Amino acid sequence: MQLEIITPDKKVYAGEVTSVSVPGMDGRFQLLNNHAPIISSLLNGKVKIKDKEGEKSFDVKGGVIENLNNKVVILAESV
Repeated sequence: MQLEIITPDKKVYAGEVTSVSVPGMDGRFQLLNNHAPIISSLLNGKVKIKDKEGEKSFDVKGGVIENLNNKVVILAESV
């Protein structure tokens, strides 16, 4: 699935990933390939991703995540 992490200042990450784990309002949750469509608010915390190079993490300060048709967009206040 495709992932973009965007802040008001810049695009932090764009690429193909196998999983995304985020700090949701009701707790941490993970998105995998073919996940159901979702929109959720994010708390401050780590966004963890797995791509072909391994695992990476980004500290985000709140925001929103949207997943539709294997395209995940994270709009973060800051990273």
